[in-house]
Amino acid sequence: MSDAARAKGRRVGLYPGTFDPVTLGHLDVIQRARKLVDHLIIGVAKNDGKGPLFSTKERMALVQAEIDAMPDGEGLGSIQIEVFDRLLMSYASDLGAEVIFRGLRAVSDFEYEFQMACMNRSLNDRIETVFLMAEPEHQAIASRLVKEIARLGGDVSSFVTPSVHDALKARYSRPD
Repeated sequence: MSDAARAKGRRVGLYPGTFDPVTLGHLDVIQRARKLVDHLIIGVAKNDGKGPLFSTKERMALVQAEIDAMPDGEGLGSIQIEVFDRLLMSYASDLGAEVIFRGLRAVSDFEYEFQMACMNRSLNDRIETVFLMAEPEHQAIASRLVKEIARLGGDVSSFVTPSVHDALKARYSRPD
């Protein structure tokens, strides 16, 4: 834990991702994660090499709007959003994070996530990885699939919030 986090006595967690776009599955994991820490940092990965649909600035704004709409309450950690573009474990260490949260959708995610968790542990064994599963109705949601459905003119309103749905429609609007 960083000196700043230790001085405040706060348990800090990090939920990293590209969030291109943020989905109801992501938001469910955020709600679950914030119950387990005093302060949750949403790390939006820059990942320009992946060719994201939305710019880093747009992804930050979409995530921030969703976080702003979340209720605060007893036992819920505070949330902040940051951009990062470096090795996850170095970033987590500098933040004073004790835990990295990862969402699991299906068994197919597990092998990749397990390998990443093992590699991350070998880089810094003081930071734990915790896997959280979204509610069953959100488990099949993947940003990649949401973008594909939206690109082809399908309805993604059951996978994203209305504001993200509007952003997708605007991005994929086709001139008549």
